[in-house]
Amino acid sequence: MATETAAEIQLVVFQLASETYGVDINHVQEIIRMQSITQIPRTPAFIEGVINLRGRIIPVIDLHKRFDLPRADITNNTRIMVVELGRVTVGMIVDSVSEVLRLPATSIEPPPPMISGIDVAYLKGVGKWNERLIILLDLERVLRESEQRQLEQEIAAGVDAR
Repeated sequence: MATETAAEIQLVVFQLASETYGVDINHVQEIIRMQSITQIPRTPAFIEGVINLRGRIIPVIDLHKRFDLPRADITNNTRIMVVELGRVTVGMIVDSVSEVLRLPATSIEPPPPMISGIDVAYLKGVGKWNERLIILLDLERVLRESEQRQLEQEIAAGVDAR
């Protein structure tokens, strides 16, 4: 029986623009196909709107807009990853989700000061997997505390208005 010698993290790996990203699988609730999104007024530009996911109202973030990346076309591979960001559950639009993999903690390095135009504040590190680099997102930092509160209020107001 083999024993594990190094800690591993399990990642959901996805594409955004031309880069490969990963997030801790423990924060991912589910991955769904792109669907119709209802816009909400007075929200930040990177908030696409909300979806109704089996009776739950979920705000949806466009990661291209959040990270100031070029906008991508919606394709059959486009997905919404439903994740926990602090106190709120949100959907994140990504170009595609490719796999779930286990990455040894020893293969993760701190993020460089700037990577693919994304502010290092959103990153946990960069993982090396075979010949690939996987940019590890820090989901706790994708939404600031004030943005989480604003989203909670907007969703509550939107639900109350219906």
